[in-house]
Amino acid sequence: MSDTTSAGPLTLLANPTRFLALAARALPWMAFVTAVLFIVGLTLSFTTEADYQQGETVRIMYLHVPSAWLSMMCYTVMSVSAVGTLVWRHPLADVSAKSAAPLGAAFTFIALVTGSLWGKPMWGTWWVWDARLTSVFILFLMYLGLIALNRALDDPSRAARLSAILILVGFINIPIIKFSVDWWNTLHQSASVIRLDGPAIDPEFLRPLFVMAAAFTMLFFTLHVAAMRNEIWRRRIAARRRMAVKAAGHEAGSR
Repeated sequence: MSDTTSAGPLTLLANPTRFLALAARALPWMAFVTAVLFIVGLTLSFTTEADYQQGETVRIMYLHVPSAWLSMMCYTVMSVSAVGTLVWRHPLADVSAKSAAPLGAAFTFIALVTGSLWGKPMWGTWWVWDARLTSVFILFLMYLGLIALNRALDDPSRAARLSAILILVGFINIPIIKFSVDWWNTLHQSASVIRLDGPAIDPEFLRPLFVMAAAFTMLFFTLHVAAMRNEIWRRRIAARRRMAVKAAGHEAGSR
């Protein structure tokens, strides 16, 4: 049996050219599924009845909750990529982490903004420094810091190692965000969807919430694959420019 057929999926995708070919075929379908999910999710979100306590503001949940989930899932994807960079030195691991950081920052920003819009009518304030809000805000700053680090360092390999280390160190914030409502007294309610005794939310609100969560998840993976493809091309163009400059320098020196 050849090495290609016996190799695992991660090994097969280690070749950037093979990844680009796969991405070119998959992206149109991923975008189509994302669009369908958003159409269905938004339709359900605006056709369900308003909550008897929260009124129409309950519809903010269909944006806020999926964005909050994605803010943590994106960082988890980056952490797995960081392990791939440091342990297995996977060629696309750093590409994955670097491409995911701006997406994670965007989802976290949406979660913070929609949370404030939701909190004002519910809590009577736009912002409080409770454990959940503070830890999510720290996550947003971590995303910005990683983006700045990748842009500040000219050496890609050095930037990849430093980013991977910082990502893994910062992962401690993810369980803090998740369990902060259980460990400390916060304005946020405890888990109401994923619970041992079943969801505490009425099925009328769960259906659009799950569809919107699926739509946001597909949106993330679609944008992530597209961003990885762009990053690979960017690195190839940069490498060719360096080779051209080096060749021009050798030619000038030989004259």
